Amino acid sequence: MSETDLGMMDAGQLVALFKAGKASPVEATEAALERIERFNDSVNAYVYVDHEGARHAAHASARRWGQGNPAGPVDGVPVSLKDLTEVAGMPAREGSLTVPDSLCEKDAPPARRLREAGAVLLGKTNSPEFGWKAVTDNRVYGATANPWDTRLTPGGSSGGAATAAALNMGVLHQGGDSGGSIRIPAAFTGVFGFKPTFGWTPQWPPAKEPTLSHIGPLTRNVPDAARMLNVIGRYDFSDPYAVRGQPDDWGVDLNTDLRGLRIAYSADLGYAQVDPQIAERVREAAERLEALGAEIVEIDPGFASPIDIFRRLWFTASLELWSQCDEKQRAQLDPGLLANARHAEGWSAVDLFRAQADRARLTLELEHFNQSYHLLMTPSVPIEPFAINHEVPPGSGMRDWEEWAPFSYPFNLSQQPAASVPCGFTSNGMPVGFQLAGGKYDDIRVLRACHAYMEAHPPRFPAMPDPTWQG
Repeated sequence: MSETDLGMMDAGQLVALFKAGKASPVEATEAALERIERFNDSVNAYVYVDHEGARHAAHASARRWGQGNPAGPVDGVPVSLKDLTEVAGMPAREGSLTVPDSLCEKDAPPARRLREAGAVLLGKTNSPEFGWKAVTDNRVYGATANPWDTRLTPGGSSGGAATAAALNMGVLHQGGDSGGSIRIPAAFTGVFGFKPTFGWTPQWPPAKEPTLSHIGPLTRNVPDAARMLNVIGRYDFSDPYAVRGQPDDWGVDLNTDLRGLRIAYSADLGYAQVDPQIAERVREAAERLEALGAEIVEIDPGFASPIDIFRRLWFTASLELWSQCDEKQRAQLDPGLLANARHAEGWSAVDLFRAQADRARLTLELEHFNQSYHLLMTPSVPIEPFAINHEVPPGSGMRDWEEWAPFSYPFNLSQQPAASVPCGFTSNGMPVGFQLAGGKYDDIRVLRACHAYMEAHPPRFPAMPDPTWQG
């Protein structure tokens, strides 16, 4: 078995080889590090790689496997953590010049759980400053490129994780999603991304707007995501927003067919503008789900665009961050983040209170809708990836990212589970994804439908990025 072969494998395949004694976590780790070395200069997915720590963890894993005593379902599997997540012994600059370049002393819950389960922590993946926007660039590390076309953005804020997943620079990749930050880059790079029900994947320290933020996986398939969730998707008292009730096995229903599943399909939620090619790919995906046994009903859920609700919360979080900075730090902030903060200065406490009330009504509408339909299907993103180092498509006339990502943040407001599933390509060769969202705590059903689709229609991934991109 060559290192290149191991570098192409998923977590299930690697664990089976470790168990049979046909491959070692040391070999798998070296294969992952070799792919990072080969590809990262072209895409800037990783902002920190812990070669020594990864190799030490891999040797410890090999000893456990040799003794027949693995620490968990991801023992020896190479993983990455988003730069916003604290990992002991690694920096967490959060893409910001205002954050010191020091090493963290403690693991955040996802890092601790993965480490305890024997995963090999490779390093940190890129994010925009504090994860504030849906593309991935910052003043500390620069921009991450889309592996399908390095002139374009991979989306964000988990753009580094998505690009790493597309190129298998490591196998399991942790992202965070406060308004689409897992699902948007998953769609733009052609991988699977899943945002679990709020509180089921604990985090700490909190995101800048903690009630919107969900921790989840970006992977090449659904079983790998479920395997990762079986580790990080456990109650943790250190997160005051964490809730109990997670499934014992997140993948318990992956092999169940789609008969009896009622899926509402909305091409535009009644208010979004969608690129015709993306609309066509997503409609084809709906027909494929129907062919797999699901009942597809074309219907809009009936709520108005919640962009103003989301902005009241999101921009106020930026204002709170800005208020904690001194004058020097304020000058170091991303200009777009700063603009959001200053925009929120004119709002009152009553405005924020009303936004919270409107959010509750939206959640009620969506939960009520899910009493008639098991899942809601939409495009993940209505546009193709656009030029790197831009927050919005150049020439579009848009002001900020929420305008081109109307399908994602409604389900952060409602705190419901949602996933992006790859479903083909545009004529430009860029990936398209469809979104499946479910009612709160119905994560198993979302994963079941996503897996059925991907098993019947396997995605393809880039062999390598464009080597000419200079960052």
